[in-house]
Amino acid sequence: MTDTRRRVKVYTLNEDRQWDDRGTGHVSSGYVERLKGMSLLVRAESDGSLLLESKINPNTAYQKQQDTLIVWSEAENYDLALSFQEKAGCDEIWEKICQVQGKDPSVDITQDLVDESEEERFDDMSSPGLELPSCELSRLEEIAELVASSLPSPLRREKLALALENEGYIKKLLEIFHVCEDLENIEGLHHLYEIIKGIFLLNRTALFEVMFSEECIMDVIGCLEYDPSLSQSRKHREFLTKTAKFKEVIPISDPELKQKIHQTYRVQYIQDMVLPTPSVFEENMLSTLHSFIFFNKVEIVGMLQEDEKFLTDLFAQLTDEATDEEKRQELVNFLKEFCAFSQTLQPQNRDAFFKTLSNMGILPALEVILGMDDAQVRSAATDIFSYLVEYNPSMVREFVMQEAQQNDDDILLINLIIEHMICDTDPELGGAVQLMGLLRTLVDPENMLATANKTEKTELLGFFYKHCMHVLTAPLLANTTEEKPSKDDFKTAQLLALILELLTFCVEHHTYHIKNYIINKDILRRVLVLMASKHAFLALCALRFKRKIIGLKDEFYNRYIMKSFLFEPVVKAFLNNGSRYNLMNSAIIEMFEFIRVEDIKSLTAHVIENYWKALEDVDYVQTFKGLKLRYEQQRERQDNPKLDSMRSILRNHRYRRDARTLEDEEEMWFNTDEDDMEDGEAVVPPSDKTKNDEDIMDPISKFMERKKFKDTEEKEVLLKTNLSGRQSPSFKLSFSSGTKTNLTSQSSASNLPGSPGSPGSPGSPGSPVSVSKSTSQMAAITTKGGLVGLVDYPDDDEEDDEDEEKEETLPLAKKAKLESS
Repeated sequence: MTDTRRRVKVYTLNEDRQWDDRGTGHVSSGYVERLKGMSLLVRAESDGSLLLESKINPNTAYQKQQDTLIVWSEAENYDLALSFQEKAGCDEIWEKICQVQGKDPSVDITQDLVDESEEERFDDMSSPGLELPSCELSRLEEIAELVASSLPSPLRREKLALALENEGYIKKLLEIFHVCEDLENIEGLHHLYEIIKGIFLLNRTALFEVMFSEECIMDVIGCLEYDPSLSQSRKHREFLTKTAKFKEVIPISDPELKQKIHQTYRVQYIQDMVLPTPSVFEENMLSTLHSFIFFNKVEIVGMLQEDEKFLTDLFAQLTDEATDEEKRQELVNFLKEFCAFSQTLQPQNRDAFFKTLSNMGILPALEVILGMDDAQVRSAATDIFSYLVEYNPSMVREFVMQEAQQNDDDILLINLIIEHMICDTDPELGGAVQLMGLLRTLVDPENMLATANKTEKTELLGFFYKHCMHVLTAPLLANTTEEKPSKDDFKTAQLLALILELLTFCVEHHTYHIKNYIINKDILRRVLVLMASKHAFLALCALRFKRKIIGLKDEFYNRYIMKSFLFEPVVKAFLNNGSRYNLMNSAIIEMFEFIRVEDIKSLTAHVIENYWKALEDVDYVQTFKGLKLRYEQQRERQDNPKLDSMRSILRNHRYRRDARTLEDEEEMWFNTDEDDMEDGEAVVPPSDKTKNDEDIMDPISKFMERKKFKDTEEKEVLLKTNLSGRQSPSFKLSFSSGTKTNLTSQSSASNLPGSPGSPGSPGSPGSPVSVSKSTSQMAAITTKGGLVGLVDYPDDDEEDDEDEEKEETLPLAKKAKLESS
């Protein structure tokens, strides 16, 4: 039998109920003669030594957790766990265990945990509960062992919890704690630590209510100070009574509320500081403790929310100019913690909570606080503002639009937020990043509401661009008055990058308002000054801003870019970057590639006519050669409007056909073609014989001549290009206002087969046509391929270039026939 080895870590549970790592190795399953059965074997990956050899016992309860853990008990108080690196390995070993035990691998536990031995089952039926030893100092060790032995079995844990509840056992234990402390009985105190910790792990609300009562909680904390694994006891009670001070920023008259606040703080301290962090294997071990804290916070928020006098006094003191700075800081910190507690509320209750704060005037209060000089107070106020914006941005928008009718721009709430973002003193701009995120949420149309008469989006954006945008862009405009940024230190660059990120967001989501602002204020030109920054991340932010604008394919933007020659800073940055293969190089090439692929005609012409000489030697990508090709195709179409109109006629005729007519004519085409071409006669429909064939064929033959020259040039370009290396663009940037390239072939049209003046031309009336049978067959095949393209596809109008290629593959006589149909 071949064993599949999987990488695992082996853990064992120690006496303190903590998992110890025994090493990393590879697990396999196989028959072990010494153990007389299928076993799990783990060999160390370092030296191949045996880390684990465990027989798969048919009666052992194996448990699979979190897809990569298998946990089981070998004997009393000896638990093992395998933590797999891969889920597949865990599944395979789990299937082997289930196969030995005759269980379905889909289960997460192979045995019922309450399925104990016959003797225990008999005891369970005969005795209603667990009998606890008498609570005496001399029996503390026995009690500790009983608690520890009951934890692995859910049934025994249940019985132990009931016994502790019914007999008032916890209070008796705490009395012994006082005796042990008075006698300095360290051994007894260590046993009490194990007992109280084990009671926590029973995870029972009824027991928590006893332990966390006013009379018991400090003694419980005292028991947890004497951890046997530590050489010296902790001073948790000293910290809670002397160091931690309860401050009533506004006097609380309700004694029940005050007691609940004290209790919640102490229980949170026990969870965070006193109890050891539960391991990943002890899932939900302290879930009831989390719930206890959660519901306490909900009660506190509810009781404070109902106390109108308390909240009225709070906001009155916050906005009172006579309140001293220290007192105001305490009030703001309290309000911040109050809002943090509200995150535990259900959505409907949280909505009522913020509505209450709004009615009490929290936003005007925040406006006053944000206008103060104290940085700590402003920081706390920012956190409170973030709670409001994240939960109900519409409430904030409504307030800022109302105050715009009464106040000057300088004291508007949003402008205060922008100013704090700009003036953030943190070297890493942590506060500015947070504020920028809040601004983006406020101006995001995706979370704006629509009403019956008008939309929130229209009102808010009109307000923002009229009253706030000039404040946001002020640092950008002040720093880009010259050809290079006037200040280019790291902090300034970070701030400008944040502003550009928000402006880029506006370009994507605001369209009309931001377009007017960018064009009227010449914002893009100022932004592109930052392409000369020494900080690459800022230059890339500027480039991303322009790329977002180009991506809209808006001709208003395109005309603005061309009029102001706003590709010049980008091309300069590209040339200055040289042959370095970095993000700047790739981002600039991608922008030009987008223009080529999307065939943005106005920008293509602008780039080639003004910057081609600077870009023509870049041959490690085909982007710029492709742009030149697009440009030449545009010029050809402009130079030959007669040819374009003829193609339009062909397409119009084609679209008017129905499917049945197409099939009949197609069949007649090939029948006639086969017979008549062999006889050496040109196929010209009677309706076409009266037309001036020369007028039709002359532009076609000229186009074919240019096409042939263009194809030859394309092949030469492709052969010339060396894709294996990158060439340094060692050329100077030169700009011309109107360079015009003419690639029309100088060869005579008469040299082309099928041109009007050549012998045997099907366009010359009366001239004989001599075509071999093989040529006829080839022509028929080509024609058939061309006719397939005549089906009326919905997007055919957008595929002009493809139409031209298909039409050019047709023999000239067939083109004449098509035109007649």
